[in-house]
Amino acid sequence: MTTGSEGKLRGRRALVTAGAQGIGLAISRGLAAAGCDVFVHYRSSRSAAEAFCAEARELGVRAGAIAGDLTRPGDCGAIVDAAVSFLGGLDVLVNNAGTLVARRSFADADEAFWAEVMVVNLDSTRRVTFAAMPHLIPAAAERGGAAVVNLSSVAGRQGGGPGAVAYATTKGAMLTLTRALASEFGPKGVRVNAVTPGLILGSDFHARHTPEEAQQRIIAGIPLRRAGTTADVARAVVFLAGELDGFITGATLDINGGVYMA
Repeated sequence: MTTGSEGKLRGRRALVTAGAQGIGLAISRGLAAAGCDVFVHYRSSRSAAEAFCAEARELGVRAGAIAGDLTRPGDCGAIVDAAVSFLGGLDVLVNNAGTLVARRSFADADEAFWAEVMVVNLDSTRRVTFAAMPHLIPAAAERGGAAVVNLSSVAGRQGGGPGAVAYATTKGAMLTLTRALASEFGPKGVRVNAVTPGLILGSDFHARHTPEEAQQRIIAGIPLRRAGTTADVARAVVFLAGELDGFITGATLDINGGVYMA
C-alpha cells in the first residue's frame, strides 16, 4: 500500500483496536507497510492477530497483539499499557473497535440494548483514548507530534439505515468527541481526526447486518457506483495518522463514494 506517509511514519509506534480483522486489519497492514511498529488489540481473532504479526515482521517492523474486551473498563487501560510496554511508547492511536450489535428500531431499543451499543462504540473509545493520552502527549513533545484517528460512520452523518438509531447516535457522538479532543489536545501537539466509512465490503460488519439485496440498493445510489473496500478506509487512516506534525485536526474525512458530501 502506497500512502505518501511512509517517511513520516517510519519508526513510529501505533495501537489499533480491533486491528486483526476487517477494516482494522487493513489499517494495521497499511501502518506496517508505512513503516510503523504496530500493536493490535483483538477480542477473539487470535490466529488472525498472530498471522498479522508474522506478516508485519516480514516487512521489518515490530508487531505485537493482545486480547481484550473493550466493554470492560479495566481491559481498556491494560491494552494501552501492554502496547506501550511492547512498543516503548505511543505515537498513533487508531480507535477502530465498534459494531452495530443488532438492528433495532427506536421503539425496540430497550435500556439494556441502548447501553450495550453505547459501551461498545463510544465508551470504549473514550476509555482507550483516556489511557493513551498520557503517552501520546510526551511522544508529541519529544518526537514532533502524535495522532489519534477515530472510526465513525456515514451513519453518524445521516442517521443510519433501518434499525441503526443507537449505532448512528454513537457514531455522531464520535465526531463531536473528535472535535472536542482536537481542541483540548491540539496545544499539546496531539492531532485528533475521524473517518466516516460508508458501505465497505470485505469486512464482517455488512456481511452480518446488510443483506445482499440491500447492499445492491445502496450501491445503486452511490455516485461512484461501487461499494468501498477495507483498503479505501485504510489509506485514509494511514494518511491522517501520518499527519503527526501537520495542520489537520478536528477534521472528518468521508469515505463513502459520494453518498454524503459535507
